[in-house]
Amino acid sequence: MKNIFLFVVVLFVALSSCKKFSDLEKDPNRPGNVPPSLVFTSVLYSTYYAPWSDVQRWNQFYCSNYAYYAEQKYDWTTTNFDYSQLKNVIQMISEAKRIGLAEVNPYSAIGKFYKAYFFVDMSMRLGDVPLTEALKSLDNTIPKYDTQKAVFQQVLTWLEESNADLQTLINIGDQTLTGDFMLNNDLKKWQKVVNSYKLRVLIALSKKESDTDLNIKVLFSNVLNNPAKYPVMTSLDDNLKFTYNNSTDKYPLNQDNYGQTATRNNMSATYLNTLVALKDPRTFIVADPAPVKIKGGLTATDYNAYVGASSGESLDDMSTKMLNGEYSSISKSKYYSSYVGEPCIQIGYSEMCFNIAEAVTRGWASGNAEDYYIKGIKASWTFHGVASVDSKWDAYYSQTTVKLNSTASEALKQILSQKYLAFFQNSGWEAYNNFRRTGVPTFLTGTGTANSGRIAKRWQYPSSERTTNAGNYKAALISQFGAETDDINADIWILK
Repeated sequence: MKNIFLFVVVLFVALSSCKKFSDLEKDPNRPGNVPPSLVFTSVLYSTYYAPWSDVQRWNQFYCSNYAYYAEQKYDWTTTNFDYSQLKNVIQMISEAKRIGLAEVNPYSAIGKFYKAYFFVDMSMRLGDVPLTEALKSLDNTIPKYDTQKAVFQQVLTWLEESNADLQTLINIGDQTLTGDFMLNNDLKKWQKVVNSYKLRVLIALSKKESDTDLNIKVLFSNVLNNPAKYPVMTSLDDNLKFTYNNSTDKYPLNQDNYGQTATRNNMSATYLNTLVALKDPRTFIVADPAPVKIKGGLTATDYNAYVGASSGESLDDMSTKMLNGEYSSISKSKYYSSYVGEPCIQIGYSEMCFNIAEAVTRGWASGNAEDYYIKGIKASWTFHGVASVDSKWDAYYSQTTVKLNSTASEALKQILSQKYLAFFQNSGWEAYNNFRRTGVPTFLTGTGTANSGRIAKRWQYPSSERTTNAGNYKAALISQFGAETDDINADIWILK
């Protein structure tokens, strides 16, 4: 009897300890579910484009004069898709539902914005990208490509829905958003970001203003003329920005890396020489004077003491001239004095002002282009720390090179040039994107930029597409460029 009892106990323990194989597959050290706030924080980090990066060098804001670290070449090869980030966005939306939030909630509303953001980011670098079939299953390795036009149509739909959802949440006083280190969980500010970003997207489509499917002029005018429905940024306080601290998120340039970068990087002529030509006070803030100019009798308050190097110059020549003191270095007092630095804007008020000024000048909407133009410049001055903005303004704006021209074509060049200056070390690819679209300012080329003296117009698709998704990859190339050539110098749809 005792033996039978022991057998039953052993059998019960054995059966109760049996688990499904799927349960055994789970890693106990990796949580299967996480709060949507944690995923949201991860999404925010993945959108961050840092200052003083390769992108900012390709924006021609600064140059590397030391080949071991970097170059100015535009002989680009492959880039990555953003589907890993999109997986996080979709997980964030899913986790919000899992914990019982309503169908429309802060994470789903902002999730629509970030779907738009990541697809624009990919498409602006590449052209056509998989969207419809990719979103059905992000693990699908052979999705068909959507045309760039279709991508932007979907993006505009997502942005419209995101704005409407955020308004619904604001109306009911929803306060469930957490994990937001950029806008401090403020849904009103997120709504302004969504609509200001929409203006960026519409301006990027300027070559398609006659396309009735897109109707971009009407969409732009609707935002501008209906601030109650489409609130936009009203000051620098509304910027979507990455803020630095003394420990975990240090400014990329700081006292710790002074020895590596302070002399091996210098200011670019495309940016600095434009400031100098306009006698712009940002000159004295962002750069140090060229030592040769100071030895020649100029002072640090003379605009002509500041000299940028052409991005097209050979590295040997640039390095030699830098050693000889012929070029301006990055301002040591501003960029190497602390770990905090200035916040890095991802989507900002100054840009929005210039986008509106451009749209009004193009005749897309009614309004005062000069007013927005001035607001954009002053906001950038304030951001970069120009002292006594108002006292310096009249002398600056009295210059014919600065005061907005009455001729639309000339006014556009001024607006675009000032927008470029305001993009300095922020907003990721936007300085390059605007140059590629408009030709303003003129990007400098030569031996140093390689690619036969051309500025590349796109990146190549990820190399994995050539093997895992070859059929759709080749079809996309033929559809866009007329041949199975993944050409970095070919025009994508948005540029035609």
